[in-house]
Amino acid sequence: MDDALAARRPPLDPDLLLRAYAGGIFPMAENAGASEVFWVEPDLRGVLPLDAFHLSRRLARTVRSDRFEVTVDTDFEAVIDGCAAPAPGRDGTWINRDIRAAYGELFRRGQVHTVETRHDGRLVGGLYGVRLGGAFFGESMFSRETDASKVALVHLVARLRVGGFALLDAQFLTEHLAGFGAIEIPRADYRRRLDLALARPADFHRFGRPGAPTRGVDAVAAAQPSA
Repeated sequence: MDDALAARRPPLDPDLLLRAYAGGIFPMAENAGASEVFWVEPDLRGVLPLDAFHLSRRLARTVRSDRFEVTVDTDFEAVIDGCAAPAPGRDGTWINRDIRAAYGELFRRGQVHTVETRHDGRLVGGLYGVRLGGAFFGESMFSRETDASKVALVHLVARLRVGGFALLDAQFLTEHLAGFGAIEIPRADYRRRLDLALARPADFHRFGRPGAPTRGVDAVAAAQPSA
């Protein structure tokens, strides 16, 4: 990540955070106990094109089954706890106290959103990210049961497509996200896409209001470009 690290700055605040996203930059911390954050702008940016989302038949069946109840914006603290918790292949976290506080304030303002998946009433997966105009900046996801975070991602894509969004920023390309159609694009290309998305009106809640479970069959239909 050497080419992505920018100069260190004072503690994070919500307005600074939004300005950073609008400029193509996002924060990370070395670990949960770090006292400061650093700013990241990758040379190659991971994005998940909303018009080329790949949904496997197996996962589509899981989403349609409604084995998981899916809601949005009901429990930011529990979602960020899940994202910051140790997981297989991830012993630490880049989410420190300042990041939690800034994103929590933006959640209260309606500019950070969560997607939650529950099984038998228990939170088992989810994700969160930042919304600016027609851009959604995915931050992190977690899963405590097989497919729980994948189902959350399908519902997110459905929501963004229905809501008129133009950009789903994944920050870095991973093998996991590549399976859904994510790609890497150069920084200049990303900034062009970002500028267009920021100027586009969008509605995160057009697909369903906070706290109201959304049906898997509707999510599958809305998430697939061919639908």
